[in-house]
Amino acid sequence: MGTVAETSRLKEREGAEIVRGAEACYENSMALLEELGFPRGVMPLKNLEECGRVRATGFVWMKQKAPYEHFFKNTNTRVSYAQEVTAYIEKGKMKKMSGVKSKQMLIWVPLVEMSRSEDGKRIYFKSNVGIGRSYPASAFEEEEEDKESK
Repeated sequence: MGTVAETSRLKEREGAEIVRGAEACYENSMALLEELGFPRGVMPLKNLEECGRVRATGFVWMKQKAPYEHFFKNTNTRVSYAQEVTAYIEKGKMKKMSGVKSKQMLIWVPLVEMSRSEDGKRIYFKSNVGIGRSYPASAFEEEEEDKESK
């Protein structure tokens, strides 16, 4: 018999649409970001193995082969992505995020929410203590262009 955490995790994923394989997961995650109104470069996950979505609750997850760190040069920010990143989504927002941390000064700060401004020109990131930062959405669009040009 599973633990309470395992049972809760399974219930959270009931009725999920699941995609497996690097290429299918990449396409799925990019389509999800576009659907939510985020630039494609804002979640540069690597070597995705599985993506899932429960449309009824808005719960999503993305599993990578291994944790990944990315340096966003346009915002001068280092971000760490765990092997599994989860969130609840709605138009223009990812909330109750897990598996994403940003290095602020010398400490890693968990990010729990990402949202875009109504005009779509800025993206706001909130930490688990309610402190946040915002950046121009264009900073993440350029990340995607840089990646494609390599």
